[in-house]
Amino acid sequence: EVQLVESGGGLVQAGGSLRLSCAASGFTFDDYAIGWLRQAPGKDREGVSCIAPDGSPVYAEFVKGRVTISTDNAKNTVYLQMNALKPEDTAVYYCAAVALPDYGPGYCPLGGYDYWGQGTQVTVSS
Repeated sequence: EVQLVESGGGLVQAGGSLRLSCAASGFTFDDYAIGWLRQAPGKDREGVSCIAPDGSPVYAEFVKGRVTISTDNAKNTVYLQMNALKPEDTAVYYCAAVALPDYGPGYCPLGGYDYWGQGTQVTVSS
């Protein structure tokens, strides 16, 4: 059974940093793309970043230069390091996974995920 558990959210001032963690179980990163998506109140969910099975990252334009996605395969954990946070980054952040057997190992999407964690709240104060 695929399970994803996020942690690391919280309240931070604008300009601060947070590192989100996603502990995964029931699968290996060799076979799945992992994404971080977020949803702010009253807004649609949007992709923030993803990492492909081969470790290739993708970032949404609105976080490029401020966010780094990484994995620790030994711990089966994915991290999202977020720096220079802005009030508009306030949202519930979700970790998600999808198997993409028809795509190469270097591909990951910013949407279309099958498995989801429960989310972690990130609040950035001005």
